[in-house]
Amino acid sequence: MNDTAAQRRRRTQRLSALMALALPISGLAADYPNKPIRFLVGVAPGGGTDFMARLVAQRVNDALGQPVVVDNRIGATGLIAMEMLAKAAPDGYTLIVFNVGHMMSAHLARKVAFNPVKDFAPVSLMANGTSMLGVHPSIPVRTVRELVAHAKARPGKLNYASGGVGGIQHLSTELLKREAGIDLVHVPYKGSGPGTLALISGQVEVFLTNMLALLPLTKNGKVTGLAVTGNKRVAAAPDVPTFAEAGYPSVDVSLWQGMFAPAGTPAAVIDKLSRTIATVVNTPDVTQLLEKQGAQPAGSTPAEFGRFVQHERERWLKVVRDAKISAN
Repeated sequence: MNDTAAQRRRRTQRLSALMALALPISGLAADYPNKPIRFLVGVAPGGGTDFMARLVAQRVNDALGQPVVVDNRIGATGLIAMEMLAKAAPDGYTLIVFNVGHMMSAHLARKVAFNPVKDFAPVSLMANGTSMLGVHPSIPVRTVRELVAHAKARPGKLNYASGGVGGIQHLSTELLKREAGIDLVHVPYKGSGPGTLALISGQVEVFLTNMLALLPLTKNGKVTGLAVTGNKRVAAAPDVPTFAEAGYPSVDVSLWQGMFAPAGTPAAVIDKLSRTIATVVNTPDVTQLLEKQGAQPAGSTPAEFGRFVQHERERWLKVVRDAKISAN
């Protein structure tokens, strides 16, 4: 059937309107960035996520030619920073560097002023960190299987630390409990630092936390390192096996960090940021610095990171349901 002149005219008008709408977005992407960029970080300076944000900020500055400012907005386990991002203009100039713990805090909190799924646009996975399972040396075990046997012989008698209810240390140890069929008692602390001190003092017997916190203590005999997460051993602790080698491959925990933008940020801007991040985190100098922190560089497309976050969300929420963890 032949189009009438009126139909062709209307089709041309619609196409022109769509092109007019696309022009500002394309222009913005081509011109981006033309002013300073802000990285929100929901932790205090000095932690692993802050380290990652500052490391990448300097390289993005160099790559894109605009200053990148790291803005630490501390409180509520990252929720304050995430709320700021949700309210920010979707123009690519306010972003957040966050971690797996912050993601779970957003999903477990009773009341938040944003939707942790709909209000954020994934940009890129930045790095994957390593956890270590450590025990107090008074526990006569040297392997994960020995710990499991020791715990099964003493159900409910061993305590484990975490940096807070619903945090990744809490969830990852509950995952270990489920996979190993053991009963450990959760003792939450206000951060991983106090949890580490509790392990050293013997207030708790078990702690599954960032490898960097425990590694020096394994060197001087204050902690026994039983296993590390990840698909290969860590160069700084070559004698400590992975959980897979120890017989528990499903205890696969990544202390990952990634970047979100506000929902509605133009796709071309997000793609430019994603490509830049993937490039800078995989340069030799950044890779070397990350490895010293017990981390591996990542870098991903926005779609890949979106699928990764969805998988992580579903996985850890299942652990929450199975362990009957109450929202904070």
